[in-house]
Amino acid sequence: MLTIAANVRTELDMTPEFLDSVKQHGVIVPIVAQITDEGEIHVLYGQRRTVAALEAGLPEVPVYVSESQAEADRIAKQVVENDQRAGLTEGDRAEAYQQLALLGISATQIAKRTGAKKAHVEDAIKAKSSKAGTKALHDGYTVTEALVLAEFEGDEEATAELESVIKEKPENLDHKVQKLRDDRESRRVLDALIAELEAQGTVIVEDAGHYGDSETIRVDSLKRADGEPATEDDANAVLVETNYRGEHKAVPVVTGWRELGFTPRYERHNGGTGVQSGPMTEEQKEERKTLIANNKAMLTATTVRRTFVKTLLSRKQAPKGWQQFTVHALTHHPETARVYEGSVAAEMIGAKFEESTMWGWNPLKDHVAGTTSRAEFSLIALVCAGYEKQIPKDAWRNPGQSAKDYLNQLVLWGYTTAEVEKIITGE
Repeated sequence: MLTIAANVRTELDMTPEFLDSVKQHGVIVPIVAQITDEGEIHVLYGQRRTVAALEAGLPEVPVYVSESQAEADRIAKQVVENDQRAGLTEGDRAEAYQQLALLGISATQIAKRTGAKKAHVEDAIKAKSSKAGTKALHDGYTVTEALVLAEFEGDEEATAELESVIKEKPENLDHKVQKLRDDRESRRVLDALIAELEAQGTVIVEDAGHYGDSETIRVDSLKRADGEPATEDDANAVLVETNYRGEHKAVPVVTGWRELGFTPRYERHNGGTGVQSGPMTEEQKEERKTLIANNKAMLTATTVRRTFVKTLLSRKQAPKGWQQFTVHALTHHPETARVYEGSVAAEMIGAKFEESTMWGWNPLKDHVAGTTSRAEFSLIALVCAGYEKQIPKDAWRNPGQSAKDYLNQLVLWGYTTAEVEKIITGE
């Protein structure tokens, strides 16, 4: 007579020991059910016991029949009831939240009924909205991990990298995710630029130099046959160049410049000690590659770092030791209070503002003028924004004490440094 409705438990964990116990002793703890409008007896609590009884061939089981209740209440109570006993997996909770959402229950109400945080409910529902997220939750990943795997659904290389980080170094997940986002956006812009150039019939070359040892030379490094500097009008191709920020531009070049009568404007020198013939050495190429990679990594780390501070300052209580942190900054690194960017500080404390080009514009100043609450958070944001202003993209090359102090404090508050930031802290 019992029927089993949609249940929040996706894994019944039917162990041999549990099945043997039911076969020998029957169902001891009564199953809880309700009578539906159609007269069916639906199991509310005890799906695992019901299935075990069926497999054991028991003719009957003890059942408490409760008053009929809304489907939403049934699911919400299952979440609470299961958590109070053995607990639910992340996937079980996400499944329950999705069921409630499909019934028209808002994230706020779901959080209220189940005791979860609203943000967690929203993330879980979002993860369940994709195949990759649903699979990740079923495979035992957390909601946060499932979200990022869902974000890169279809990108096999990115997914493999994320799964590797989650398994080997989960503390680095935020940095890996941000790097993948940066790389994805850079590729999108690059593909759009190349498509535009190809549509115009522009020749695109893979490499171009400044000196006579290159078959293709940039226009700004060439002279015409009459000795005048070459201009963009002389170009017969472009080199698509990407800087450390991931920004792309089409550089005008001339390929086959010798046959066209051009001459190089410069000779390659090595510190003024004489002409250096031939292309860059492998060591020089490696140094440049490291420089570009680390500078780019610093920009990615900046995004992750500022997001961490914003999350930290969104809590009800200021982080432990904030008083010593701010007084140390103002006495040892007073420039933090002089050069901070108000927009960065305001963003860190979640203040709403509109961008402005007016002289002296400072949204943190406006925020402080408009409220007397949480003043300590504004002070922490001011100091953090001041430190951020003093961390250039190449801070890793010659780490200063202010950058070390700032990063070390964030680590004490739970921040995980990126590999390039570890060069600054000495890790």
